[in-house]
Amino acid sequence: MKSWITYFLPDDEYKEKQILVFITEAAILQIFSIILMLTLTVFLDFFKAETILLISCVIFLLYVTARYILSGIEYSDITSEKAFKKERKAILIKTSVFVSFSLIILGIITIFNVSVLFANDDDWIAFIGLLISASILMFGVNYISLKRSYRKNKELL
Repeated sequence: MKSWITYFLPDDEYKEKQILVFITEAAILQIFSIILMLTLTVFLDFFKAETILLISCVIFLLYVTARYILSGIEYSDITSEKAFKKERKAILIKTSVFVSFSLIILGIITIFNVSVLFANDDDWIAFIGLLISASILMFGVNYISLKRSYRKNKELL
């Protein structure tokens, strides 16, 4: 059966099935979290409608992402140590390109003196801190996924 969501899913049947399972689990968790938060609104004023929607969306996205990363299904072709090291190097290059492009954009902003974005030194420090955090997160998530995939593929052989 074809649905609009199949256009966003991978062609690999196993990956597609796993991702659909993750999405279903996350949707059920989202429903339960919304019900829990709606019941808590009786006792706490913290939970407003916007907060409930935001928290439930974050729960959904984080759950699906974490399950996908930790499942070890992303890198299905990594079975040897050589392929693992090659892919690890590719992840490092992707992260370096991300940092480089971000720094180039920062340089362009500096050249054109866009003072609206960076009014004081704290804004620069915040941008650099965000860039470092994002690059560490990007590399870490990809590396964990690669490591899990490699371990899982090695066990299957």
